[in-house]
Amino acid sequence: MAVLYQQISAYKSSSSSVFQFVRPQNPKRSTRWTTPSSAIVPNFHLPMRSFENKNRTFTDDIKSLRLITAIKTPYLPDGRFDLEAYDALVNMQIEDGAEGVIVGGTTGEGQLMSWDEHIMLIGHTINCFGSSIKVIGNTGSNSTREAVHATEQGFAVGMHAALHINPYYGKTSLEGMVAHFQSVLPMGPSIIYNVPSRTGQDIPPRVIYSIAESTNFAGIKECVGHDRVKEYTKNGISVWSGNDDECHDSRWDHGATGVISVTSNLVPSLMRELLFQGKNPSLNKKLLPLINWLFCEPNPIGINTALAQLGVIRPIFRLPYVPLPLAKRVEFVNIVKEIGRENFIGDKDVQVLEDDDFLLVGRY
Repeated sequence: MAVLYQQISAYKSSSSSVFQFVRPQNPKRSTRWTTPSSAIVPNFHLPMRSFENKNRTFTDDIKSLRLITAIKTPYLPDGRFDLEAYDALVNMQIEDGAEGVIVGGTTGEGQLMSWDEHIMLIGHTINCFGSSIKVIGNTGSNSTREAVHATEQGFAVGMHAALHINPYYGKTSLEGMVAHFQSVLPMGPSIIYNVPSRTGQDIPPRVIYSIAESTNFAGIKECVGHDRVKEYTKNGISVWSGNDDECHDSRWDHGATGVISVTSNLVPSLMRELLFQGKNPSLNKKLLPLINWLFCEPNPIGINTALAQLGVIRPIFRLPYVPLPLAKRVEFVNIVKEIGRENFIGDKDVQVLEDDDFLLVGRY
């Protein structure tokens, strides 16, 4: 027998409406349906998840990671993924001590991928490197439906954890944020990502505290600053700094677990040293010019340019991203020499590259 929603008239005593399940008195009689003024429809969607324990990663495994690299996605001249170059980048991360990679994040240009490309790259990374490094798929979206579907697929192909953003552009209420995250957390270990400069909306602590009891909540990638990091760590919540220029102090002065880093694409061994071997203000100071250079324009413009200049990826950009101008490319060559070419990935000499060396792809 069909279940209908019927609104109980309670307007005289309350400004809110109450809803209950009722069954029609005569199921054979035609019923005229009137749309209620407001209703909460329960979610009958069952998570597409598996409890098979083989090769499963648990939330505590994710919470222990200190150095996670937001890995770059390189391209072929027609704009498709350059998997050979990608594999080389991941291998260099493993060799130099990174413990995890974010696949298809902002740095990896997930925002420029179709979901087919996105899930394929997560699956490829797991198949090739899943036994050597934790693979965290960026399956977040401003659409809860898309986030649910992509996260189901990501865990189905084997990713160890998910990264979830709060709904951006079409922003929601704080209660909506909680409902959004609660829709994806049942599927597996997840890191929440707070970056108001991109989303236009902060995830305040009360939202995080509302979801922190979930066994799949691993922690938060926090870009607001040290005070917010300290707020969470004193309450037992794992935090990864989302700001490379703050990660040293967040780690050693404010209790952060580690960093989800862009800079570690270039100097993973130095970033590992910064996070594992105690306070090192001199190394932190040494890296700051590189970090500031990387973020002189919105990420991933700087990292794309730098990796091309180091000769580890082809100088190909998916639009709307374009390389940094010539003066900035000259500046990067000088930064590499100052820090030491041996500390950067790859073995080719760093080059300035001419404007004509770069290929910009608008259709891919």
